[in-house]
Amino acid sequence: MRTFHLLKYLSRDHSITLVTQQTHEVSDANIEALRQHVHELVIFPCPPEPAPGKFSKLKRVQDFFQQGTPSAVKSIFSEPMQQWVDRAVATQGFDAIACEHRVNEIYVRPEWRNHYGTVANIHNSVYRTHKNQLQTKTSDNQVRDQISLPLLRQYEKRYTNKFRHLVVMTTEDKRTLLEMNPESRISVIGNGVDLPLFPKRTEDPGGHQLLFMAAMDNRVNIDAARFLSLEVFPQLQNRYPEASLKLVGARPVPEVSALGEQPGITVTGEVPSLVEYLHSSTVCVIPIRIGLGMKNRTLEAMATGIPVVASDRALEGLAVDGPEMPQRALRANTIEDYVVNISRLFENPPLRKKLSRNGRDLIEQEYTWERAGMRYEKALIAATQG
Repeated sequence: MRTFHLLKYLSRDHSITLVTQQTHEVSDANIEALRQHVHELVIFPCPPEPAPGKFSKLKRVQDFFQQGTPSAVKSIFSEPMQQWVDRAVATQGFDAIACEHRVNEIYVRPEWRNHYGTVANIHNSVYRTHKNQLQTKTSDNQVRDQISLPLLRQYEKRYTNKFRHLVVMTTEDKRTLLEMNPESRISVIGNGVDLPLFPKRTEDPGGHQLLFMAAMDNRVNIDAARFLSLEVFPQLQNRYPEASLKLVGARPVPEVSALGEQPGITVTGEVPSLVEYLHSSTVCVIPIRIGLGMKNRTLEAMATGIPVVASDRALEGLAVDGPEMPQRALRANTIEDYVVNISRLFENPPLRKKLSRNGRDLIEQEYTWERAGMRYEKALIAATQG
């Protein structure tokens, strides 16, 4: 979503060559729609999936320790794609070369920095992400990741040094990258919302209706859905027996679908209109406990004017509370936090109205794709100027 909206903005005034890979989910219709926003679209097939099994996984870990490049990066490498990119850079006279998402840095030659405006749009710091997983004990393999953490730091330091300009989504990521390369030029550019698609609701529905929206096959979201459903919601039901919770999002895995068997909980799966659920619910709860970076779902909820109760992880990068700042959401990180703050909103219509107004104002002022595109264009231009 981030890459697509930035691409749409840049295509207004710039000639863009887009080189990418096609996964099996991408249809020909998707490709034709994308082609409308670029001067040239070049598509390569994704490399085959790594072989399953313990031996193959051990080999990938061994390669990382020996070569210093994570398997997630090496797994997307295509030699034909690299050859095409090399020829295009040598012959087509590009002003800027933008790497979207950190894993694609593998296609950018270090020496290009001397001749072109090279920019990496880093959606999240891989080192900070893994460090957080270790700290929160949410890593898949604590021992392996503890050993690899220094290697990830060295990898991130090395690859970011290939670029004249870096773009990150949060000040936390900027701080992390500056610790590695103090001379780096870094712009913080958050995500955005397509405001016509997420209009502000015209009335407060009242009641005691909770909403959590997310793709329900992602580990981060599965954890959040279960935490909200099994640990927070039952305590709210003790106070508000008629309370309801809707878990809205595509591809619910069995452990999410099973939550629909609990009294008061509905698991919808994919829905035609997310906005309808946002407009008709009393409070949007975003109880993300793992994972870093700015969350689109938080921005979209605030855009529609639904009051938000969310964790530090879900509010990362957003100025929502603090001294001399309008209150734009309520923060919660423990079960008690969620129960207290959701109850406050259930019982306080003026507070709901304040958060609704302030949240929408923040999105309109700071987090539209138009504003993000303007900032990204400035970063690209700055990179071309040395």
